[in-house]
Amino acid sequence: MAEKIRVALFFGGRSSEHGISCATAGGVLGAIDRSRYEVIPVGITPDGILTLQPDDATGLTLADELPVVRENGTRVFLPESAATREFTVRDADGTTRSLGEVDVAFPILHGPFGEDGTIQGMFELVGLPYVGNGVLASALGMDKHFTKTVLAGAGIEVAPWVTVTRARLAQDDDLWRRRITGLGLPVFVKPARAGSSVGVTKVKNWDDLDAALDTAFAEDHTVLIEQAIVGREVECAVLQGRDNAPPRVSVAGEIVLTTREFYDFDAKYHDAPGVELVCPADIGDAALAEMQRIAARAFDAIGGAGLARVDFFFTGDTFVLNEINTMPGFTPISMFPACWLASGVTYPELIDELITLGLQTAR
Repeated sequence: MAEKIRVALFFGGRSSEHGISCATAGGVLGAIDRSRYEVIPVGITPDGILTLQPDDATGLTLADELPVVRENGTRVFLPESAATREFTVRDADGTTRSLGEVDVAFPILHGPFGEDGTIQGMFELVGLPYVGNGVLASALGMDKHFTKTVLAGAGIEVAPWVTVTRARLAQDDDLWRRRITGLGLPVFVKPARAGSSVGVTKVKNWDDLDAALDTAFAEDHTVLIEQAIVGREVECAVLQGRDNAPPRVSVAGEIVLTTREFYDFDAKYHDAPGVELVCPADIGDAALAEMQRIAARAFDAIGGAGLARVDFFFTGDTFVLNEINTMPGFTPISMFPACWLASGVTYPELIDELITLGLQTAR
């Protein structure tokens, strides 16, 4: 019997999306092919401590409260150098033992300190293969301002935007407010580096701008204000091509707002009413082909590897790219796996493909 591939699954982390990452870990632990893979669950506490967690999906579900990685006294240590792939753990009683060599890391971390290139850089330092995007693509995809800058440079249409900091506003408040109001109403106010719609506000009256800025600045010191685009909210999932082949793109999914202003955190993860997720979306063959072409181009533009979800506004004749998410929500009911399921790839097959790509990719 072939030796199992050993996967270090990293989840939790320091960002406000900690619980979503834990729920994703539960999905992966429950679906990964145990005949092929041995999993070492490395939970990162909200304080950034790397701990060894039980290989058990039952405590990592989206219930009434989001799951949390608890401090349990253990400490996981990555390889000392690129000459080895051995992980070690110090147990709560102070005993240090080997966890054996790891073949590939699977970071399912959302937001800062995980999705932004930081942990990817740590893997690069010790020469450990890993799933997903590299340092540059992760950093670009995490920062909405620089994502838009790169995509616009690649000829991809994005919504007009203004990026501000507290310091810039303090230096010349009138100038920045003129630039912001020049976008017209409504606008979305977003932290530049956060996901899952955390800290996002839709502003329909300029009197509400300051409160929206405060909400966004609570998540990041840089805030993006962008013009709201009227159109259908559609998105697709991207997988890196094998052996230098072009990226593979799924069918489209659609977020249909019935009573909510936008697809916010509660709608995404607490099943709040007012939103319907449709997959596959009915946009027509020609529009789907164009959407897939732009998504693949965007993936290449940031130097993507592994996976991404690309979100658009579809006006009926134009696709305006909203965001590219380099570690999208990956619970079994998230849009990324749902789009691939509608394209003929099951959740366990998707996990298998991502691990295979992680083992093969040279970034």
